Order: sequence, then C-alpha cells, then structure tokens
Amino acid sequence: MTSKGAAGKSLAVRSAHHKRVALVLGSGGARGYAHIGVIEELETRGYEIVGVSGCSMGALVGGLYAAGKLKEYRDWVTGLDYFDLFRLVDVTWSPMGAIKGERVMEVIKGMLNGRTIESLPIPYTSVATDLVNQKEVWFQEGSLEEAIRASIAVPGVITPVHHRGRTLVDGGLLNPLPITPAVAWHADLILAVNVTAQNSQATLDDLMPDWNKSDKTETEPTALRDWMQRIRGRAGQLLDRLNFWDGEDADPRQDGEVSDTRWGKLDVMLQSFEITQAALSQYKVAGYPPDILIEVPRTACGGYEFHKASQLIELGRRLARDKVNEWEQLNPVHQGDLD
Repeated sequence: MTSKGAAGKSLAVRSAHHKRVALVLGSGGARGYAHIGVIEELETRGYEIVGVSGCSMGALVGGLYAAGKLKEYRDWVTGLDYFDLFRLVDVTWSPMGAIKGERVMEVIKGMLNGRTIESLPIPYTSVATDLVNQKEVWFQEGSLEEAIRASIAVPGVITPVHHRGRTLVDGGLLNPLPITPAVAWHADLILAVNVTAQNSQATLDDLMPDWNKSDKTETEPTALRDWMQRIRGRAGQLLDRLNFWDGEDADPRQDGEVSDTRWGKLDVMLQSFEITQAALSQYKVAGYPPDILIEVPRTACGGYEFHKASQLIELGRRLARDKVNEWEQLNPVHQGDLD
C-alpha cells in the first residue's frame, strides 16, 4: 500500500508532467478538422484530456475522441476524394434543410456502435439549439450519435433533429465555443479551439507555405469545380422547388448561361451564420477566458471544403504546438512542484 506522502508525490508528478486538460472544440465546418490535429499534439506531449465539450464539428470530433474512434474517423476522412464527398451529400426536398445528413451519419453510427454518453470514459457535452424555444440544449447523457447529429444540423442546410418535442439545430447558433461545461471539470487547464477566429485574414496557403501537395491535391481546381457545380445544380433545383426566395426574380440568363444567383444567396446565408458564430465565440472567450486559446482563422478555408482534411489536421497540430510551447514557457515546472 502506498503511503499518503508517497501518493501525494506521485499525484504531484503526474499533475506536473501530464497536465489534465478540459478541451473545448468549437464549430466551424471543415475547419473543425483542425481539432484532430490539436488532440494528436496534446497526446504526443503527454497531456491527459479529462473532458470534452463541443459544438457542431467540435461535437463530432470530440464525441469520436471520447469514444476511442478518432483514429478510425481520421483515416476515413483523409482517404476521401472529391467525388466520395459528393456522394455523401444526400439532397432532400424538405423545407427544413437541403441535406439530410444520413449518409455521413451512417458511417459515424457504424463507428460509435450504439455508444451512450454515460458509457464514455471521460465527461462529454454536445451543444445544440432549440429552434422554437431559442435555448441551448446540452447533451450529457443518452445516445452519442443523436447528440452529434443534433449539434451539426446547420440551419437551412442540414435537416434538424426532433428530440423530445423539440426541434434541434446546430449549437453554433447560440454557443459556438461551449467553454462553460468545461469549467466544472477537475482539470489543470482549459484549452479551447476556436475555428471561426477573426484575428487574421490568412488562408491555408499563407499559414502553411511549406505544405507538400500530393498529386491528388494538385488536381484540386478541376475536380473541385466539377464537384461544386454538381452541388450547385442540385441546390438550385431545390430552391426552385421550394420557392425559397418568395418569388424574387433570378438574374436574366443570356446565351444559355445558367445563373448562380440563388446559390450566391445561399452562400450569403452560410457566410452570415459563420460571421455570427465568430462574434459569439469572442464573447464566450471574454466571459470565460481559457488558459490556452488556439485560433484558426475563419479565412483559412470555406466551411464546406472538407477535401482539405489532411492539411487542416496538420494546421491544428502546428497551432497547438506553438500555443502549448508558449504556455509551458509561462508556466514552467519547478522542482519544488515535484516534492
């Protein structure tokens, strides 16, 4: 049996060398892949993640990490090409959203295999928004799959989840960076990852000029244009069928050219949502300043550019490395802490 003094010393050594981290992962579409890189960097450095709260993409990555399935998910997303991504887009005629999200969730469902939040080895909170009552909804028990699906339901884009009489959509509508749940966990520090930051106008190429592009990445412009054109065509048909713009006339079409006016307006809607999330995240950080704040500029890439998974994961690792190095320099471990 270990003596009280020895046990105390053991705990001090663990606390000093394996910092207990409460992790907060924000919403931001494809930029949320950076969360994977942040987690990988923390684990490489011996940090212990003792709880995760997440919103939208942060809820998805955080839930998969808590369930021990993050590597499987990482391998899947980094192996997808542009046409794989297109095939995952299941367009619906529902007035509640343009995409059902069932194809992606079928893959996630297979990974989670019915896990509940209560069965996870660490505390987990997913944040969604009750659209009717205009309130945050925290998932801290029940189906992990359902908690993730509710949190990723971008209003007007991915159909909502109906849960216990409520209509739930993306938590980013009210709380894109859910720091509050992490405050209650017993951790040495809170680390938050904001992937809608407005601190810079840098693009991915600006942030990672040394990135080695594979042959597949080099063919991106042609492949991506083709992929996006297909989605635009389907989205345009959907908006036509739903009379989405209340009879507003489209731009005139000349010489057989197809107008992208409606898709442009959908872009405006999504961009407006992202700007709102960015502003709300700033308020959350001001109210509950985390010990470490990692910021991915909103301009790094578009929220739908999921084909950039590998690059965004590496960006997350690099940003985490810099911020954690900075934090460790300001909070050095003294020998007295180990006695």
